[in-house]
Amino acid sequence: MCPGLWGTCFWLWGSLLWLSIGRSGNVPPTTQPKCTDFQSANLLRGTNLKVQFLLFTPSDPGCGQLVEEDSDIRNSEFNASLGTKLIIHGFRALGTKPSWINKFIRALLRAADANVIAVDWVYGSTGMYFSAVENVVKLSLEISRFLSKLLELGVSESSIHIIGVSLGAHVGGMVGHFYKGQLGRITGLDPAGPEYTRASLEERLDSGDALFVEAIHTDTDNLGIRIPVGHVDYFVNGGQDQPGCPAFIHAGYSYLICDHMRAVHLYISALENTCPLMAFPCASYKAFLAGDCLDCFNPFLLSCPRIGLVERGGVKIEPLPKEVRVYLQTTSSAPYCVHHSLVEFNLKEKRKKDTSIEVTFLGNNVTSSVKITIPKDHLEGRGIIAHQNPHCQINQVKLKFHISSRVWRKDRTPIVGTFCTAPLPVNDREL
Repeated sequence: MCPGLWGTCFWLWGSLLWLSIGRSGNVPPTTQPKCTDFQSANLLRGTNLKVQFLLFTPSDPGCGQLVEEDSDIRNSEFNASLGTKLIIHGFRALGTKPSWINKFIRALLRAADANVIAVDWVYGSTGMYFSAVENVVKLSLEISRFLSKLLELGVSESSIHIIGVSLGAHVGGMVGHFYKGQLGRITGLDPAGPEYTRASLEERLDSGDALFVEAIHTDTDNLGIRIPVGHVDYFVNGGQDQPGCPAFIHAGYSYLICDHMRAVHLYISALENTCPLMAFPCASYKAFLAGDCLDCFNPFLLSCPRIGLVERGGVKIEPLPKEVRVYLQTTSSAPYCVHHSLVEFNLKEKRKKDTSIEVTFLGNNVTSSVKITIPKDHLEGRGIIAHQNPHCQINQVKLKFHISSRVWRKDRTPIVGTFCTAPLPVNDREL
């Protein structure tokens, strides 16, 4: 409606309608935001930093709105009253768009009512790895300048969550350092190891870079960093050799990248599924598997951390402890989550040799097994078994005595004792 100018408005609208009908016979479609995709680079033109900030919204999760200037942000669907999540990819050897990014964006938009912005720095991350490392500081400054525009619109520092993959995790850490650790959260998905294991705190991700910093480690023996870098550091399956990944180099590129990228797929799965990826603090993975760490009393006062978007990973203690190593096991495919249980066997009498017993849980056509060893002259052996079904769905438990191959004569000594099992976390106040 145009009060007082109805004739003028009607004539203009009518003219536009006539033009449309005259050319196509249809009413013009409503204006849609222009979509921008990730850039592509190659070895010859991939070292110069050329950054794009792409906003994605629930109304069209496949359409990236380029938001660089203040006017772009104001004219976009960016909502300053919501939280903001920035995704920063890592080194791109071939200069291509990350294959996982679309799925990641959609999962984030479904899981959180937030602005989702992907940082495209494919140009600066392509070529030689060391060239990409040299671009980290410049990229961090670019992102910091972009965030300052959001803060001018009323966005709070504590509402910003950076999710950095590999080299992108250290970019996020440097951005957090520029903001004096006042950003809300940084999640590092297998933070890069080469060039960063011995780097200073100012150069890499660390617990001082945000109010809450977490890292998910899946390839500490190759491309990922092996040291803790956050308040909570998840070492999945010990932090290396992920189930389902190739074990031999003849698998080619998959052998090199599978463990490293498992952190990304674990996080996507945590966003898409309700089953918990819960972890337990322990001195080492070996100690965890041996059943030495059964709850989260120390240092989390029983609030066990979980991978995903739950606030501060579910940790409720104040102040947050730093660089806490936590461990969990997973399956080889999505949704990856398992239940952990303590299994324990107590002999009635001590034996003069080690006693190995295989424990198998059977339920809903899924079996899980673990071998526990009772040292000679001891009565007790224990371990942790990871199983997909909860305790209430375990239909049968099998115990199998393993005879040592070094025994020439058949061992006819009876094994008498008691078997116990309990779901983890033991003594959790929330269960």
